[in-house]
Amino acid sequence: MKLDHLHAELADVLPEMIELRHQIHQHPELAYEEHATSDLVAARLEAWGYAVHRGLGGTGVVGQLKSGDGAKCIGIRADMDALPIAEDTGLPYASRHAGKMHACGHDGHTATLLAAARHLARTRRFDGTLNLIFQPAEEGAGGAKRMIDEGLFKRFPCDAVFALHNAPGQAVGTLAFRSGAALASADKVSITIKGKGGHAAMPQRSHDPIVAGSAIVMALQTIVSRNIDPLDTAVITVGVFQSGVANNVIPATARLELSVRSLDREVRLKLKERIREVAMLQAQSFGVSADVDWQDGYPVLVNTVEETHFAAQVALELLGADKVVIDAPPVTGSEDFAFMLEHRPGCYLLLGNGDGEGSCMVHNPGYDFNDKAMATGAAYWSLLAERFLV
Repeated sequence: MKLDHLHAELADVLPEMIELRHQIHQHPELAYEEHATSDLVAARLEAWGYAVHRGLGGTGVVGQLKSGDGAKCIGIRADMDALPIAEDTGLPYASRHAGKMHACGHDGHTATLLAAARHLARTRRFDGTLNLIFQPAEEGAGGAKRMIDEGLFKRFPCDAVFALHNAPGQAVGTLAFRSGAALASADKVSITIKGKGGHAAMPQRSHDPIVAGSAIVMALQTIVSRNIDPLDTAVITVGVFQSGVANNVIPATARLELSVRSLDREVRLKLKERIREVAMLQAQSFGVSADVDWQDGYPVLVNTVEETHFAAQVALELLGADKVVIDAPPVTGSEDFAFMLEHRPGCYLLLGNGDGEGSCMVHNPGYDFNDKAMATGAAYWSLLAERFLV
């Protein structure tokens, strides 16, 4: 293994940070409720000599550490929020709060960055300004955008920003990178279909929103197959179809909710246009109406070329070529770190969480962040900061 001295220096930090990760896991907090987690993060950073700033994004924490007189500034971000999922892991440190769990590994992301923070404060082998960004509300609530809107990069200038996410199905001790569009945009669409209710035995006297809604669901899939270039990526998933309360009643309304994803800004705009047209015209053909409410979510996450190349070279130095994927495939999941990359150059990378038997996907009641991944993540953040701030 390369850079053995770095791993040796982190060896005495990791057990404490793993224990801290378990503590955070036991006490998950949802978006903008991360009060105890941000208290814990702030207390640790202050004890290690960081200038701690709180309140951006409500519960956000920024720890700043300067060393030498270098002018360069780097930002490294970790997310802190949990999900409204009932945990089913049986772990001794399982969630103590019903209906809430760290099912996406943000407890691990936070603890991993804290491990690097402790090491960097102790060694200070860098010349410049280190901004560690502990962000609330990544899971759909746009914590990154709120921190930016409240002045994150004005108060804490960053020449580049970096973040990681654990990746189930990818071997522990590995890192993966992709330049350009790496994660998809994610938008929510609500379609309300208004018809005319009536008796199930006399459908000719009604305008059935369920039949119209069913036709809309099927027609929406032709947008991907017939309006989007086959070489582009687009996803339209209908996750909600609600209507009616009795088998002998034709209801007056129906409601659809869609998750819409793409890896290209122009494709995203095309989807928005065609979803509205298809829904309204399909509804009209059945004698009903459709109101389409498009709610912008997270944009396409685009890693900048130069910063991604730099980040990958640091990984190669740390781990060697056999543990680094330079051109990983894009992912149709989404991330609000995309907002930060709209304002600053940078890179979002993947940290292997395990690919063996029992490896569980995120957003699953049986998921847990792999503590063995923390050594790689903490060493990587440490070396990245040292190599960037020279």
